[in-house]
Amino acid sequence: MRPSGRQVNEMRAVSIETGFTKHAEGSCLISMGETRVLCTASVEERVPPFLRNSGLGWVTAEYGMLPRATHTRGRREAAAGKQSGRTQEIQRLIGRSLRAGVDRVALGERQITVDCDVIQADGGTRCASITGAWVALRLAVNKLMKTGDIITDPLMDHVAAVSCGIYAGQPVLDLDYAEDSEAGTDANFVMTGSGGLIEVQGSAEGAPFSRDALNTLMDLAEAGVAELVAAQKAAVGQ
Repeated sequence: MRPSGRQVNEMRAVSIETGFTKHAEGSCLISMGETRVLCTASVEERVPPFLRNSGLGWVTAEYGMLPRATHTRGRREAAAGKQSGRTQEIQRLIGRSLRAGVDRVALGERQITVDCDVIQADGGTRCASITGAWVALRLAVNKLMKTGDIITDPLMDHVAAVSCGIYAGQPVLDLDYAEDSEAGTDANFVMTGSGGLIEVQGSAEGAPFSRDALNTLMDLAEAGVAELVAAQKAAVGQ
């Protein structure tokens, strides 16, 4: 029995509220169970120096957790004077994941930065961030297309992510904190709406896991991402 009472293949409740902030070109609040992430997409008519005069756009991301997103207060990274390795790894993952679904020629020579701020953490914050970041990106691109700044839609497919793991000896979908902290195996799957794999992160916390177990986790993830893509479509009206 899972701590939440969910079935092994059951996602947490997912909701995506768009237009959550006033000023960003695209924004949403994504909730996956008790995990909540604010995602905002900002458009700039410039690119990093290494892309100037290349005709290519750029999509990048930043990630952070509010001090009381977890059970105890965490120190603000700004106060520490540097980002943690975990923060850097997660925001690079979000950026890579989003770019995998973008035609950077069609985007044009501009940059879209998606900020993912974890308001409340209960497991799966990087996966929720990727899924919500795509929605914020979609809304920002819609605005650019409406104004005529972009002629061809640069978003080639949906991008979403979900965690899976082996908890109490059984493969389960969409781990919350209680499961994640005790899981024998923990994995994150980033996929496109059409089922393509963008990134797979998996590690055994105790005993090694088998190829068959990995295949089972992948099957769970595929079904979970399909649910997330359906939620994305409902949120953006596409």
